[in-house]
Amino acid sequence: MTDRPWLASYPAGVPADIDPSQYKSLVALMEESFQRYADRVAYSFMGTDVSYAQVDHASRRLAGYLQSLGLSKGDRVAVMMPNTPQYPITVAAILRAGLVVVNVNPLYTPRELEHQLKDSGAKAIVIIENFGATLQACIASTPVKHVVLAAMGDRLGALKGALVNFVVRTVKKMVPPFQLPGAVRFNDALSRGASRKLQQPEIGPDDVAVLQYTGGTTGVSKGAVLLHRNVIANVLQSEAWNEPAMKKVPAGEQPTSVCALPLYHIFAFTVNMMLAMRTGGKTILIPNPRDLAGTLKELSKHTFHSFPAVNTLFNGLANHPAFNTVNWKNLKVSVGGGTAVQSGVAKLWLDKTGCPICEGYGLSETSPSASCNPVTSTEYTGTIGLPLPSTYMKLLDDDGNDVPLGQPGEIAIKGPQVMAGYWQRPDETAKVMTADGYFKSGDIGVVDERGFFRIVDRKKDMIIVSGFNVYPNEVEDVVSQIAGVMECAAVGIPDAKTGEGIKLVIVRKDPALTEQDVRDFCRTNLTGYKQPRVIEFRTELPKTPVGKVLRRELRG
Repeated sequence: MTDRPWLASYPAGVPADIDPSQYKSLVALMEESFQRYADRVAYSFMGTDVSYAQVDHASRRLAGYLQSLGLSKGDRVAVMMPNTPQYPITVAAILRAGLVVVNVNPLYTPRELEHQLKDSGAKAIVIIENFGATLQACIASTPVKHVVLAAMGDRLGALKGALVNFVVRTVKKMVPPFQLPGAVRFNDALSRGASRKLQQPEIGPDDVAVLQYTGGTTGVSKGAVLLHRNVIANVLQSEAWNEPAMKKVPAGEQPTSVCALPLYHIFAFTVNMMLAMRTGGKTILIPNPRDLAGTLKELSKHTFHSFPAVNTLFNGLANHPAFNTVNWKNLKVSVGGGTAVQSGVAKLWLDKTGCPICEGYGLSETSPSASCNPVTSTEYTGTIGLPLPSTYMKLLDDDGNDVPLGQPGEIAIKGPQVMAGYWQRPDETAKVMTADGYFKSGDIGVVDERGFFRIVDRKKDMIIVSGFNVYPNEVEDVVSQIAGVMECAAVGIPDAKTGEGIKLVIVRKDPALTEQDVRDFCRTNLTGYKQPRVIEFRTELPKTPVGKVLRRELRG
């Protein structure tokens, strides 16, 4: 027990460990759900429901088609789509055929896409036509030989599908012209696969399920190798963790989650798609969460219980004039991940929904969840919570030694959800894995005696002012409490006197907010060396598609 002091802080009913061996593979998990929940709605998209049986049938056909192309066990297939029903159908098909999913950000430039397709060695890609021009620009330089082309309306029925595709292509002009000779349309691929019997390969826990590329904010994008057992473990860990809240869903009501995070991101992949599959839940697919009005309009039509999101999405929705058109009273779990949840946002969300944001923590390399605040929490803790069942976390100094309690150190994680390594990069893998099997996260944290971890920052984002360490998250958290601030970010800039100074970039909620107001608040709440030297107001912060602030773009 002493090596896991956090177990004493677990809510009643949450186990210390989970058993990932109960499924041989993700395919076994999915096929169990296809049978058990055949008649239930799996996905709701643009007013159309897709049942578990429909996902089962469609993915079986697509898997047969992929095998007919000569793809064999272990070959990689890229998936480049927003949140549409074709995404989970494609993922299920790839895995059932014994192939490996390569999740691709649909907003990638040709350069970024080319890197990922070459690095992964993907032989095929399933892509939505909106990004066909991106693929056309780089496909000749990649190993891709087969293209399956999806359209927004593919799974919406003939009439509605045709209408949606007409609007997307002709009215909104969201599909730039492209040429991909030999590409096969998604529904045609399903038709071709219907006559082929799926040859079910032997798939075990140590087979590769997913190549999940890290965001590239730390340099060149690398593929985290996630085995079937890694993702299974994280699904079961997440299910166990959410149980104290989700058991409050009324009997006979299907557990329903909002999927506003992109499915190509490992957080949504595991905690929305795969977890819902395991629990027989319904997933509301939001294809474009940046359209806050559209997102709220869709949510106003549903009863839902679980909402994983990032700080920027919680913030944007809570500040939107249409927020109260949605019935939030059934919400049982709000999980914040991907980036730090700010206290001002957490307070506003709790005030408006009555459901606290439980901040969690994880990385692509940990499938992704490593720790989370208890779902029984009633207030914002400012921590990333406790390590999940079967997970060990500790803090290391630069020499790899454990640091004393209360001292900051690099967070290291060990558990069944930790990746097998980086794809074909043994050198990079060696840099992040310790001899005793811990993954070094690159994040600096502290832990208290109850086992709650707090991130103080990423190693590389630390600002050193006159020899003092300043963690941008702390400055941002303080400034986000100012009533007139919508969003903010702090970065280090060169300073002749102090080595580095702090530049603070703010997006105003109240246009009357002045630089002096901010300086006065900082003076009251931050010690001298933590106060910003430069304050800049902008209309928006540069972000990755998942909502992480791109600090490097603010330094200029």
